[in-house]
Amino acid sequence: MTHKHVETYARDFRSYCIGGVLALALTALAFWLVMFEILPDFERLIAISILAVAQIIVHFRFFLHISWYSHRDDLQLVLFTSLILFLMVGGTIWILFNLHERMM
Repeated sequence: MTHKHVETYARDFRSYCIGGVLALALTALAFWLVMFEILPDFERLIAISILAVAQIIVHFRFFLHISWYSHRDDLQLVLFTSLILFLMVGGTIWILFNLHERMM
């Protein structure tokens, strides 16, 4: 192995370790919020949602190596995937509520 490969491996390994620790901490914090019920229901839901978004950002940055300032193609891929997921989930919820309204 050349010196450049060792540096790249060390940098990637450090990135994975930091990402793993952050992901575990965010997950533990979310479980802690639910187990001990410190916050009221609505505030707990908001806190868990914020932790979920933080978890997504950690995964993008440390595991997928996609940063918001990196390649334009990566950002467009993430935005297009988010749009498709939003349309699928939103359409499904819309159809289910429409069916519920018609059944009642």
